Amino acid sequence: MKEVRLSALHCLACKQVVDKTVGVAALNQAWLAEELSLDAAVLLTANAPIPGRPLKPELVSPLQVEKRSMRTVEGRAALIHAIAHIEFNAINLALDAVWRFANMPRQYYADWLNIAAEEAYHFNLLNAHLQTLGFQYGDFTGHNSLWEMVERTSDDVLARMALVPRTMEARGLDASPPLRNKLAQVGDMQAAEILDIILRDEIGHVAVGNHWFHWLCAQRSLEPMASFAQLCSQYNAPKLRPPFNFEARRKAGFSESELALLI
Repeated sequence: MKEVRLSALHCLACKQVVDKTVGVAALNQAWLAEELSLDAAVLLTANAPIPGRPLKPELVSPLQVEKRSMRTVEGRAALIHAIAHIEFNAINLALDAVWRFANMPRQYYADWLNIAAEEAYHFNLLNAHLQTLGFQYGDFTGHNSLWEMVERTSDDVLARMALVPRTMEARGLDASPPLRNKLAQVGDMQAAEILDIILRDEIGHVAVGNHWFHWLCAQRSLEPMASFAQLCSQYNAPKLRPPFNFEARRKAGFSESELALLI
């Protein structure tokens, strides 16, 4: 019987888009069918470069990523490509959360494997729509900010839960409605509907991060808000900027005290 964390590491190292997206969906199905074992205690080492990624897109500074007029097909495609790139990186971050951190409860691994499968679903929706516009993943540039935070927090699962799902991914809750409205305003209702699906699921992903952050704080006898502030400073987390999607953040498990700090 294959072991789930080792299998997640293998999937993370996959370089081809189809191999990764098909592989992560199959991995989650095998887990749900109880066809995989779990060795939560073993410390694993990556023996291949991670994350595996295709030769394209070219990775550049966030300031150099293409920004084109939404009123052109190419402009819409560039925006959809940018979102697809985020979702592709999100597959990798979820797989990394599965293999990297030992000695977590079984449900932790189940949660992150399911998130990886949902991110792959999001990516496939976006890439398929991109192809209807005459483009595909890799035709535009991308940036690596999300994965850079994954690497920075590779030493501590508490920092990872605090600063990736609760910070980096939570920014997506704020950004999604304005992007959705832009796409709807130029008549791309299919893309708008895909963003509705992504927002729905991402609320759940951030909620998973919130759950395990608070669980880890309780295990370590830490006060959550003070610990979060300390981790943001220690790991140089990006400053959050308005507008904020308070409704989505509430659904994702942020407290009123946390939301008050954003005002």
